[in-house]
Amino acid sequence: MKPEERIQYSPIAGRAPLKLPGGERMVVWTIVNVEEWDIDRPMPRTVLTPPAGGSPMPDIPNWAWHEYGNRVGFWRMLELLDSLRIRAVLAINGSAIGRYGPICRAALDRKWEFMGHGYTQRNMQAVENEDEDIRKTTEVIRSFTGKPPSGWLGPGLTETWHTPDLLAKHGYKYVADWVLDDQPVVLKTKSEPIVNLPYTQECNDVAMMLIQHHKASEYLDRAVDQFDQLYSDSKDSARVMALVVHPYIMGVPHRLKYYRKALEHVCQHSDVLFWTGEQILDWYLAESKAKV
Repeated sequence: MKPEERIQYSPIAGRAPLKLPGGERMVVWTIVNVEEWDIDRPMPRTVLTPPAGGSPMPDIPNWAWHEYGNRVGFWRMLELLDSLRIRAVLAINGSAIGRYGPICRAALDRKWEFMGHGYTQRNMQAVENEDEDIRKTTEVIRSFTGKPPSGWLGPGLTETWHTPDLLAKHGYKYVADWVLDDQPVVLKTKSEPIVNLPYTQECNDVAMMLIQHHKASEYLDRAVDQFDQLYSDSKDSARVMALVVHPYIMGVPHRLKYYRKALEHVCQHSDVLFWTGEQILDWYLAESKAKV
């Protein structure tokens, strides 16, 4: 299906208000992306251009740049999230479950939600068998956590024309690739509908630091500005905001404090909830059912 066949246009101004329990007015969820980069392939992203150009293999400098995040950066983020008592969502490649066991165990111990993020860190349009890729990701997360994942985030938000149908087939209840709203929306599939939760391309450290090349403090500035506007928007109807980080980007020494300050700004508001994707989904489905 094409996008216009999956989702109807719906202006937010004309919708029935969404209400959160206890009088809270908005939800923030923070997603930590943990990936495995295959040393035998060109790196998904680069920080250092090879002297002669091209895509050399092995690409040790760029592989090591990313690996630092999983060896060191993640653990800084974990300490920060623990200190603020925030349960994050771990968007993880299926192959990373085996390679980065200590990360996965730390997330599981803290009852973080595990979200499927492709089996490997590759464009979903370049995967040889998308159905098998989703199946393998689902099974490895189920095996490790004891339950199948509810949510999916495509590597780089990539999808094929068939991705939502395949996700529904494998039991996924929500996806975060369709960054087009500040409230959950429903996508049609060939079987059961799937909910798209608000994600972000712009309060995302990949966009800011690696594509737009901003200084580290841009993460704080943009996160605070976005939060303040959404908080204002949520006066009559709840909004959802995502804060997205990668350990090899915001987990490095010169950037972490800006992620901390962004989270602390949110924590100052007693009527804002930090939820996982599953919690947002359950609330939205209950709210939608109550309005029928």
